[in-house]
Amino acid sequence: MIDLRKPMEDLSLPIREAAFPAPFPGGLEYAAPARGPWNIVHIGMLIPESHQIFVCAQGCLRGVVLTAAEMGAEDRFSTIDVRENNVLDGDMEDLIIDGVTDILAKLPYRPRALLIFTSCIHHFIGCDLPFVYEKLRERFPDIDFTDCYMNPIMRKTKVTPDAKMRQQLYSLLHPREMRADCVTIIGNNEATQKDSELMTMLAAGGYTVREITGCHTYDEYQALAESQTCLSYNPAAVLAGQTLEERLSQKHLHLPLSYEPEEIRENLQRLAAELSLPLPDFAALEREAEAALARAGEAAGDMPVAIDYTATSRPLGLAKLLIQHGFRVERVYVDAMTPGDRPAFDWLKENAGGLRLYPTVHAGMGMLPHAAEEEFLAIGQKAAYFTGTRHFVNLLEGGGHYGFAGIRALAEEIAAAAREEKDTEGIISVKGWGCCG
Repeated sequence: MIDLRKPMEDLSLPIREAAFPAPFPGGLEYAAPARGPWNIVHIGMLIPESHQIFVCAQGCLRGVVLTAAEMGAEDRFSTIDVRENNVLDGDMEDLIIDGVTDILAKLPYRPRALLIFTSCIHHFIGCDLPFVYEKLRERFPDIDFTDCYMNPIMRKTKVTPDAKMRQQLYSLLHPREMRADCVTIIGNNEATQKDSELMTMLAAGGYTVREITGCHTYDEYQALAESQTCLSYNPAAVLAGQTLEERLSQKHLHLPLSYEPEEIRENLQRLAAELSLPLPDFAALEREAEAALARAGEAAGDMPVAIDYTATSRPLGLAKLLIQHGFRVERVYVDAMTPGDRPAFDWLKENAGGLRLYPTVHAGMGMLPHAAEEEFLAIGQKAAYFTGTRHFVNLLEGGGHYGFAGIRALAEEIAAAAREEKDTEGIISVKGWGCCG
């Protein structure tokens, strides 16, 4: 049994004692009220002119219904209620087919695409989902259908719900004649930083760059399939890129978000080699990033720093960067680490062994006072919540930052957060931060 009375120090551990990639045991989980990270509803809404239908029991529907309501997207969202008789009578396939038909008949508009979210009950009872989609496509040939999942049993599987959702986000793209001068950046909820080396190099090479975040019509979404190359830097988008490479023959390049100068240079050199692009002056760009970090360090002074995994896919890499530049990084909130963070993990173990790792989902975290003895500078909403600070960088999934320009931009945000207070409670209470503009 989990002892919820353990003191704070027993819930954390110094990184020198941590195991990679999962430093904490699993068990009963807590959800911190930092609601900015996007869920499957928010991500699915990135497809313009689409409609979502969730097929599950009423208790499971509550969260997604509230998500749609909070973002003002009730007109793009419907539900089909699964009841006990549907399970016992074996008519689940008919329930979905007839329910979707009824919803489409009553909608005041005709969606171009339909995202149908089934749940764990459909997998437990062996629902014939391929048959369901076959019949729906026959009945509604003018609408594109894709299978999406609200399936808690996938959380600990090899393909996470996040990766699966981003894969399905691009599953509706139709094969098109490809253009060699087009590149699609996939897998992000926020547009890529326009002055990042990624974007400036592509622009200098004459490439048109497209992202789903810039699509306002379904036709613009379909134009993503014209690109001969697709790029990703979010690890959750790797599966989506691999699928596009197999299905549409797009060349997929994964150039992961990094805070290591050498890896940044290697990524950009690989991009330049693949697409025949001119290389920027790395030395000058790195100097600009270093100068911005120095200014941020002056602004932060001796403030302790906390980072959480919702801010970036490489929280340990960011911790290493800041420690190397004199920041007093004391905490990283992370439940599991990605393979890309392994080099930083090893470095921190050797050079900053006292850095403490904290879980975010351990049940005991909900019993702790959410304030620290000192005012922290937090990077990420969960770090801000757990430390009780008003000085924080409201960063989610890297914020679209990339490369040396991304480090510079983040350093500027850190400096601003050190100087200015934020309405932490008001900001982190917004579900799906940035989803509605």
